[in-house]
Amino acid sequence: MAVSGISRIQDVAPWRLCIGCGACVAACTRGGVTLHNVESEGIRPRFDPSICRNCTDCLEICPGNQFDRYSRSDPSTRGLYKSDEMGPLLEVWVGSAADPEIRRQCSSGGMISAIALYCLEKEGMAFVLHSGPDPERPWLNRTVRSRSREEVLANSGSRYAPTSVCEDLGGIERSDRPCVFIGRPCDAAAADMLAKRRPDLDRNLGIVLSFCCAGTPSTRGTLDLIQSLGVAKEDVRSVRYRGDGWPGDFRVAVEGAKRGEERRMSYGVAWGRLTKYVGLRCRICPHGVGDVSDIACGDAWHRHHADEGNPGESIVLVRTPRGREILKKAMDAGYVRLTPTNEGAAIRAQKELLRKHNEVFGRLLGMRIIGVFTPRFLGFSLFRNWRRLSLEHRARSVLGTIQRVLTRGLWRKSKLK
Repeated sequence: MAVSGISRIQDVAPWRLCIGCGACVAACTRGGVTLHNVESEGIRPRFDPSICRNCTDCLEICPGNQFDRYSRSDPSTRGLYKSDEMGPLLEVWVGSAADPEIRRQCSSGGMISAIALYCLEKEGMAFVLHSGPDPERPWLNRTVRSRSREEVLANSGSRYAPTSVCEDLGGIERSDRPCVFIGRPCDAAAADMLAKRRPDLDRNLGIVLSFCCAGTPSTRGTLDLIQSLGVAKEDVRSVRYRGDGWPGDFRVAVEGAKRGEERRMSYGVAWGRLTKYVGLRCRICPHGVGDVSDIACGDAWHRHHADEGNPGESIVLVRTPRGREILKKAMDAGYVRLTPTNEGAAIRAQKELLRKHNEVFGRLLGMRIIGVFTPRFLGFSLFRNWRRLSLEHRARSVLGTIQRVLTRGLWRKSKLK
């Protein structure tokens, strides 16, 4: 379903299919790509026409162009462990980091941070490649390499703003040891596609960790939240989207004359506002549960009760034998505390995200009807999941998409500045 028809990497961003992962920077060996944060859109590439004119290397690893749900899964288990809703699945667990500081400070029980820390301290991996807050402009993200507990914690937690972690995949490729990669589902897919073309990168991707993702808001979303709290951009000392409890509040620490003051907004209100700034590519995404990873984690929302003071729990989706091996060792070493569960629990935990996934076929169909380019998604049960919706819901997913595309001018290329 939905072959993109795009033949040049330069057309991905103008057709609003770019997710700003930065993989095109890592893929280009001639320095022809640079990244820029477009406040209303996200991180976007710029291409040197003298270098990139006839090159398609970036396009082949671009998750805005194509995506194979089973590209990282073990072929020997592919037919045995697959789920229409959750993708490749070997095991499902629920639990949290064993360390109480990690569990409370990080998002949804700190599971990803705990696994990453285990890989650093016990598996001897060189560093964790992930995103963290920019210390100079805290409303932005930057790509970082963490090598210690302190650094992992400093760069932990959800960051609902543009990120381009794949830009530094070359650092993993050149490493003398395997590394931990943490990224959004689309980041993990890009890393996997590039690794299939780069043997050194493939060897050094010690483990790929991802998380359940409902889309990436633009920088404008965070800035508008900050402004709504009555804080000027130049007075922001730090921004935390959640954590310090489950799910925690959106928090802005204030600098300047009011240093030490903190403004807050509930997670539910903040995320509800941020969703308005999520771009087109994220709205047609069927892979928000981290299909192309070794382990994917998400909030165990089916176990969340606001009045119980639970510091956080994750649903843990083990997708590869490598992920299963690392997770067992992390449990045995006391880094995580987990209880086995099943696919049904995972579906209940992420029911809102999966409900949106069921609409993707209709949205893609609506876009194709009016001639708008779409990504090529392989291995997904898009039509089967869409058929589970009511007839009225299916019609709305198609016709509503057509209406939005036409009224918002999404049927023509954008002119990114």
